[in-house]
Amino acid sequence: MIGKTRGGFYISRIKHIQGRLFERLLKENGIEEFNGAHGRILFVLWQEDNLTISQLGERTSLAKTTLTSMLDRMEEKGNIQRNFDLNDRRQIRITLTEKAKALDKIYQSVSEQMNELFYAGFTDQEIIQFDHMLERILKNLKAYEE
Repeated sequence: MIGKTRGGFYISRIKHIQGRLFERLLKENGIEEFNGAHGRILFVLWQEDNLTISQLGERTSLAKTTLTSMLDRMEEKGNIQRNFDLNDRRQIRITLTEKAKALDKIYQSVSEQMNELFYAGFTDQEIIQFDHMLERILKNLKAYEE
């Protein structure tokens, strides 16, 4: 393996700058209801609604304690509902409200704007290759974490 690299540093910097830009774009598009982590929760629920807190935690990589407090705030703002599972009343399922479902198209538009910023000047092949490399890094980190 080569010597000193700066990949982790770049990823960290990208994450911080991307978060600020994403929040700005959300506000410019009339979404001021949630922050980046709330957006991550909504994004997962837009893909598959009616998840348990454990499933949501796995898909968002948020700890259950962190997730619980965020879900409290999201419920107060009218974005999610907690419902008892009909088959197992010990399980709580998280579902989107109509209000949150309506934000999906705007959020998708902002995500497309972010993709344009991310990949400006990249060829399609470079984008595909880069995504594969990031996926490999993620798999490496997850394997080590387990």
